[in-house]
Amino acid sequence: MAAACARTLCKVGWALLDSPAGLRPGTVYRLVGNVSAQGSRRAYGTGGTGVRSKLLSGLRGGGGRVVGCAFLLGGGLGLYHTVKLQVQQHLAEEDTKVPGGGLKLTLYQYKTCPFCSKVRAFLDYHRLPYEIVEVNPVMRKEIKWSTYRKVPILMVDSEVQLNDSSVIISALKTYLINKEKSMSEILRCYPELKSVNESGKEVTEYSNKYWLMLSEDETLETYPEKDLQKEEMKWRKWADDWLVHLISPNVYRTTGEALASFDYIVREGKFGAFEGFFAKYFGAAAMFLISKRLKSRHNLQDDVRQDLYEAVNDWVAAIGKKRKFMGGDQPNLADLAVFGVLRVMEGLQAFDDMMENTKVKNWYRRVERASLNHEGPN
Repeated sequence: MAAACARTLCKVGWALLDSPAGLRPGTVYRLVGNVSAQGSRRAYGTGGTGVRSKLLSGLRGGGGRVVGCAFLLGGGLGLYHTVKLQVQQHLAEEDTKVPGGGLKLTLYQYKTCPFCSKVRAFLDYHRLPYEIVEVNPVMRKEIKWSTYRKVPILMVDSEVQLNDSSVIISALKTYLINKEKSMSEILRCYPELKSVNESGKEVTEYSNKYWLMLSEDETLETYPEKDLQKEEMKWRKWADDWLVHLISPNVYRTTGEALASFDYIVREGKFGAFEGFFAKYFGAAAMFLISKRLKSRHNLQDDVRQDLYEAVNDWVAAIGKKRKFMGGDQPNLADLAVFGVLRVMEGLQAFDDMMENTKVKNWYRRVERASLNHEGPN
């Protein structure tokens, strides 16, 4: 409406400037009448014929050029303000759009859990807003409603429950790329598989958890170079099957490190006063002993630091010198997974030793900045 009026005023102005002495009153009536027809006459004054008489007398008196400039200036200002308003409205609409298609995400986690850290790294990088529910590691009452008794758990719109960090990440990434499928439809592509492990304990695994469920065209757009998808999947699996198992033996390597680790866990976790005291001292002692068993189970060296150093140097070597990240100029899912696992050691001696004695530091800081600055694609 405002834009139409402004354009009409500009037409009047140009007509007056082109024919300052010969513009007929009927022409003015017709042009100005267009404005009136598209909006309320009250918006432009209630002077009626008196206003028209003054306008026409000005034209007959040789003031057509001045009046034309006035019309042109008024129309130009009107168009300017109309465009400005439309731009502001568009920006406001963009600001109110929720990334991830408006999903409401709630993450049930332990802050110091490497699998939970992986999920947070993905959510932060991709600008997906989420709420955190810190779970008490002893009672776990925050997830008593779920038959799945581990973390992370991600609830989507308070209806769809995603379990397992790699399933969560793959499903969300699929959803961000393929907007045609609902989260429930995507989740059906990652069926549960129950089995019994060597200890006779029932365990749950998930099929396809390192795959993105995309069309052929979407896959080519996401992975434009040959073997990028296989490489990403290989290192995501490596992070789950090998790297994560190096964390506990390294952070509980000595009694002093075990105590420092549990001091951090108690500070960052959700513990009561008694639980915190018990966890700090008894938990540290227990995990120091357990870490020795883990060392034997995973065939680690006597100095477990060496396994950690070799692992992160293998990772850096796989990226190579020509890439900032394994994903190229931007982190991919493997970058975020490895970063998420390593991040849980920050503030502990194992992390400081790793940064000082390996080549991982520059890559780690780049991914850290990308995650904290939410640099991922919308």
